[in-house]
Amino acid sequence: MNAAVVRWAPAVLLGAGALFTVGIQAQRSLALRLPLAVGVPRELMGLSGRDVAMTDAEVKAAGVTSYLARTYAPADAAAGAAPAFSLYVGFYDRQTQGRTIHSPKNCLPGAGWEALAAGTARVATPDGPVVVNRYLIQRAAQEALVLYWYQGRGRVEANEYRVKWDLLRDASLKRRSDEALVRVVVPVTVSDSDAAHVAVAVAGALVPALARSLPL
Repeated sequence: MNAAVVRWAPAVLLGAGALFTVGIQAQRSLALRLPLAVGVPRELMGLSGRDVAMTDAEVKAAGVTSYLARTYAPADAAAGAAPAFSLYVGFYDRQTQGRTIHSPKNCLPGAGWEALAAGTARVATPDGPVVVNRYLIQRAAQEALVLYWYQGRGRVEANEYRVKWDLLRDASLKRRSDEALVRVVVPVTVSDSDAAHVAVAVAGALVPALARSLPL
């Protein structure tokens, strides 16, 4: 981890706590410029997407303003067939105490998944490369490759401390805390490197698609 990030981490966390206790109500709510289901292509990697509805309880627990949960599979795939990959985007028009983005690295263990390896991946986009989080996870006999990142206010970020610092700064200076959590999950059927290749290609298509949907 970058030494500067480590040095500033305690101040960031303290400042973020202060933000959520005294200043968060002043944040502006900014709407999506394009619905997520429209902005994210229905066809990706030659596969067809199918939207999945979250329950009211799940939406409430996540605290999202808008979300997109979608699985992608061949158009002629049999009903119930395992998807080639799935994606989730949770958008918050503003973040408040008790209504903030939940990190997947905290949520996945609660769903029974165990992290086998963690790191980052470099993703090519039309505006240059970005770095995202990369996790190899396992539950019973299942393995999956997960990429996730935070996107909003003109940034794509993986580092959790940097995300908190940017949130504090933008909330204080711009009265903005809008942001999206983006997660891509690819089942490991051949090898984790093959799954990672698919996930990185999907992420490369998602970043510019979401840039068109998220507030400027």
